[in-house]
Amino acid sequence: MLIGEYIHTIDEKNRVSLPVKFRKEMGKKIIITPGLGQCLFIFTTAEWAKVSRKLSDSDSDLSFLKADQRNFNRYMFGRAAEVEIDSIGRMLIPEFLQEGIRLRDKAAIVGVSDRVEVWNEKAWSEQKAKVAKEAEHLAEKLGNA
Repeated sequence: MLIGEYIHTIDEKNRVSLPVKFRKEMGKKIIITPGLGQCLFIFTTAEWAKVSRKLSDSDSDLSFLKADQRNFNRYMFGRAAEVEIDSIGRMLIPEFLQEGIRLRDKAAIVGVSDRVEVWNEKAWSEQKAKVAKEAEHLAEKLGNA
């Protein structure tokens, strides 16, 4: 299970270290894709295969006829990148993905059970504060679902 929060500096070659606790579980090759809410999602290749199946799953083989599904799949698959982790645990996040979340000097790397999220450090601080204020309400809402 991927859990915890880490702040890592982005080096001069635009690489960021994957936390040691995540390296063994993630493996040497990962998939990075735009996430939801100003972050990137990082999946293991096995988890990405599961996500891919779920995104492509529909009641028929003609899911490409549904505009919402086509558009979301374009968003997730079209900007996804396969990235290798180097021998000392660094990953190079493609520039187009960095630009999408305004990733500059520091990255917040957050374990969220089955995936890792990468955030601009400031955006992550703001997100944490927002959710902290809403946590009780969210728990109540999810408990009633």
